[in-house]
Amino acid sequence: MLTTLNTSYTDTRAADLAWALGREPLPALATLDLELPDAKVQLRLLGASHQVLLQQERGSCSETVACIPGSSTPLPLGVTKRAGDWEYEFAARVEVLTPGSFAGRAQELLALVSDHPHGLAGVFPGSPHAFTAMLAHRHEGQVHWRTWHAYPQDGQLVATRTRVGARVPAGRRGRGGGRRPVPGDGAGSTDAKRTAPA
Repeated sequence: MLTTLNTSYTDTRAADLAWALGREPLPALATLDLELPDAKVQLRLLGASHQVLLQQERGSCSETVACIPGSSTPLPLGVTKRAGDWEYEFAARVEVLTPGSFAGRAQELLALVSDHPHGLAGVFPGSPHAFTAMLAHRHEGQVHWRTWHAYPQDGQLVATRTRVGARVPAGRRGRGGGRRPVPGDGAGSTDAKRTAPA
């Protein structure tokens, strides 16, 4: 789903993004409710980025990545949190692109997400390449989501990847650490030089 966000685009930067777990739902400009096997996911586009609310029988999870005034937790490259048999894994990276490359990458990502039944993308008025996009799916009993935050004024694209679910046994992780490559997943690596299109 693609929408134009009813708010003015403010000159924020990737460096202003902060990450938080467990926050209450924040005011959203657009939402998408998904019914996945044994899980309910709500993708939320905020004026200052995104929030994901996950509900499962064994518990719930709230992830917020946004420009949060007064937040003291900057966007981390990676986070892993465990509770019993459950695991939360988060990774983020920043791509720096030339204006031409940025425009092409933005168009590809918006097309990928807006055509996907589990995707939500919002474009800010005044700049077709200023957007936040989110995509969720379930794989092998775990819920995954990816997000992209575009800052065309700086040529920066922030990509995040999250996995929540039962802990993957060490024997099943193999070389890939239990991660299955997904087309368009810009957050599967912390290598800032990787700029392959989605």
